[in-house]
Amino acid sequence: MRWTMVVLASCLTIAGCVGGTSMAERQDEDVQSSLQYDDVPCDQLLAQRNQLAQQNNLPITAKPGFSNPAMGFGPFTPDMRSKAQRTSNKASGEIDAMNRSIERRDCGKPKKKETFGRPASKPASPPQ
Repeated sequence: MRWTMVVLASCLTIAGCVGGTSMAERQDEDVQSSLQYDDVPCDQLLAQRNQLAQQNNLPITAKPGFSNPAMGFGPFTPDMRSKAQRTSNKASGEIDAMNRSIERRDCGKPKKKETFGRPASKPASPPQ
């Protein structure tokens, strides 16, 4: 039992140390900053997000997913996801970043009318 644990740990260490191929590293790369989309006009950003979601068959509310490796082997677990799954997770990260920029800037919501002056007062009720 002890021998198999040593072999397993050494195999996972070697597989994870190949450089940038661990599951944890690649999943972290899927998360993107929303600041890169703040310079894109709202209507263009909404269209770009919708197109990316449609191309990858994802909802417009997609978020990147993370696996839960057991016993702290995350940095040593090799990335066994298919290319299609990696592409989908990368697109989910982009969509999530776009959504955060859209939400922060209130894109797609009607502008509030700013009124200047006094608010309308209620009419006085007649005496009884």
